[in-house]
Amino acid sequence: MLSNLKLFWSFLVQRKKFWLLPIIVMLFLLSVLIVFAEGSALAPFIYTLF
Repeated sequence: MLSNLKLFWSFLVQRKKFWLLPIIVMLFLLSVLIVFAEGSALAPFIYTLF
């Protein structure tokens, strides 16, 4: 996992694609939110966002 992050970071630095970083971070946070809220009481409130 750590090697993949290093590879991704080197890609961003070499290609100067730093604008991809906020998109990837937001997608990761959104997916974590959906996974953790799947079986909890927060699920109805999360689904209203979409």
